[in-house]
Parts: sequence; C-alpha cells; structure tokens
Amino acid sequence: MKFQEVQLTHSSQGHTLHNTQAFSKDGQWIVYDTRNDDAQIGSTPSIEMVNVQTGETKPLYHTEHQTVYGPGVGAATFSPTQDRVLFIHGIRNANADQPYSITRRTGVAVDMDAPQHPIFMDARDITPPFTPGALRGGTHAHSWSGDGQWISFTYNDYVMEQLAKTDPSVADLRMVGIMIPKPVAVAPDSNFENHSGAYFSMVVTDVTERPHPGSDEIDKAFDECWIGKEGYQRADGSRQQRAIAFQGNVRNEADHTVTEIFVVDLPDEITAETREKQLAGTVVSRPEVPQGVLQRRITHSVHGVEGPRHWLRTTPDGSQICYLAKDEKGIVQLFGVSPNGGTPQKITHNEFPVQSPFNIDPSGTWIAYVADNSVFITDLANGTTHRITPRFSDAESPVGAPNWSPDGKMLAYNRFVGTGEQRFLQIFLLSIK
Repeated sequence: MKFQEVQLTHSSQGHTLHNTQAFSKDGQWIVYDTRNDDAQIGSTPSIEMVNVQTGETKPLYHTEHQTVYGPGVGAATFSPTQDRVLFIHGIRNANADQPYSITRRTGVAVDMDAPQHPIFMDARDITPPFTPGALRGGTHAHSWSGDGQWISFTYNDYVMEQLAKTDPSVADLRMVGIMIPKPVAVAPDSNFENHSGAYFSMVVTDVTERPHPGSDEIDKAFDECWIGKEGYQRADGSRQQRAIAFQGNVRNEADHTVTEIFVVDLPDEITAETREKQLAGTVVSRPEVPQGVLQRRITHSVHGVEGPRHWLRTTPDGSQICYLAKDEKGIVQLFGVSPNGGTPQKITHNEFPVQSPFNIDPSGTWIAYVADNSVFITDLANGTTHRITPRFSDAESPVGAPNWSPDGKMLAYNRFVGTGEQRFLQIFLLSIK
C-alpha cells in the first residue's frame, strides 16, 4: 500500500478540518472552517470547502456582524447521505457582554447548492416555560448517524450555568444529546436568543453533580460517536439499531475522577413526553433523558481513558469501540472493546504514543492516526502498522484526526505550513496509489 501526498489548500488563512465526516458523500469535496487555532471558533467567520481533484475552494457560509466575541462558526461535517454541511454557530447576538461560549452556540446547516442560507437545526429556548424538543444552551461537535437521519452532539445548559452562579448545589454538566428530524417551533425574540429548529433535540445521558465513589454515576458525558452504521449485535444475537458510545467521568473508590466508556441504547421512538420525564427541563433542573434510553458502563479500568483529547470511534459493523489509553509501559495506544462489554483489546503496539484523534476506514479494516509526527494506519484485525507519511518536524507535524474518504482511498489531514505570521493550517490529501 502506497500513499501519495498532495497539498490541497494554499491561501493565507486557517483551514481546520473537524475530527470526522469532512468529505462530501461523493468524496469530491472536503469541508473546513477558517480557524488557524483550534480554540478560536468564536472569532472565526467562515465555512468553506475544497475540491479534491482541482483544489478549487468555494465559500459555504459567512457570519454576519462578526467580531472577536462572536458569533463564530466551526467544526463542520458533511452529511453521509445529503449534500449538506452542519457546523457550530454562535448565538447571533454575541457581543463583549455575551460572547460565544459553550452554552451559547447551536447547530446550523447549509446545502451545497444554497450557500449562505442557514438552516437552524436544533431549536433554542432559554425563556420559561421551556419548549420540549428545544434545548436551553449550546450544542457542539455534531455527528451524523450512519444513515444520515439522526445527529449527536455534546451539550452544555445555559439555564443551569446561570443558576449555578447563585446555587452552589448545581452545576452546568456536559451531556450528550441527539436531534431527530421533526420541526420544533419556538416563539421568536428580538435579540436572537431563541429560535425554532428543523430537528427535535433531547439529552440522552444521565449526569449528576455528585457521583457516588465506586458507582457508575457520572458528572460528565462527552466525546461520543454513533455505534456502527446500523447499530450493533447484542450478546443475545438481536440487533440494537441505534446506540451511542461516549466517555463518562466516574469517581473511583478513592474519589478520584476516571474516564470510562459508556453506551446508551436508544429506542426507535424516542420523543414521547411522559409525566415522569421533563424533556425541556425547568428553571431549577436540567432536561431529563427520554423514557426507554438505557445507559450502561462498558469499561472498569484502573486509569481509564488517557491520552490526547479524542472522540470514540466504532467499526462499521458496530462490534468494536475504539479509544486511547496507556499500556503497561505507560505509552498511549489504541484499544478496542465490544459495546456488550468484556475485556478491552490493545490494537496498536507502538514504541511511541498516539498523538491525535483517529478514524476508521469505511471497510472497517484500517484505523488512521498521528504518532511520532507522522500519519499511521493500523490493521484492526492483526495490528499490522504502516507509517504512510514522512516523519515531520514538531512545527510541521500533522494536526488533528486524519479523515477517510467514503471510498476509503483517500485520507485528509491538517499540517501547518510557513513561519511567523505566514504560518497557516493547510489541508493535505493522501491518495492510495
């Protein structure tokens, strides 16, 4: 297997790829935002795409009234089934007093044939009484399910954030949520805080401010992924059609935080409100998880998930959840575990740590990541590993997660090029030859 590297972008700006789903469904376009620094979504105005054959770039969306305080856009993903891009968008009234933040953002989409026409995906309502199907805070890092119908995200609640300023018993705890195609109407307001959405949103993870040491309770749910293209096979042979794997912070017996792997199994019909559950939340409580959602802890390790920040990934058949942890030598390696639980298996056996998030190719054969300042791929079945780029200097090392094309024949990734004020994050393409 031989890869040939091509630099796709060259302009004097950032070109930041999201950690997944950067390719269009036909593999011809790669979407990016114009950050030159991963932390600067609030001050970033543009979403663009570049053609993998010609290097042509096209604008998709540019914010109005952009300042250093927001609204800001970033973390763009392509739908696997539509010519549609979804990204984080800060609340439109952002200013010095109310800047972009984790509780002040939403998911917006644009279609390739209708640039600059935003589709607000998740509704937002921070004015009580709150609206079922709308959320009261900020959605982030949106990911499409394998069939392109449902969307997952991490979420922070604005109402709880504000309450925590006067009530120390509560906190804004990160959760994982989903949205499904069903319009939600919210009364408009004059300052753009609230808006309607094309999708019905809800949180699907249970969190608590004070997890009991040694229990499966968590105070943070984050960095999730959909399990399989069509779910996974349960231990009894039946099929769970929709499920999400996520990282959850528990407290161990010594009352120290450890990050473990969790799964939530989702019912096919999930939006029905019950008297016991308040999907919209109240002025003193966060939105609750819908009836029928089952949350399970998968790993019980000593040190838990470790290494650089990363999102979980699963094989296309859903049989393996991949994550980073340290091996017996203290080296960060890739591990895999079944969504049914069991003993985790080490995937990589490198003498140097994995440095980045990672992605699995569409066939479920290879996992791509950055290590030793190079892009690597490892065979999930047997651990065979290939270094597929040269070893770069620290200044030019690949950044972020390599993204596979839908046919598995290309990998896109970021590297910095240039020096000083002319040092910009560019997109590179590796094609199998």
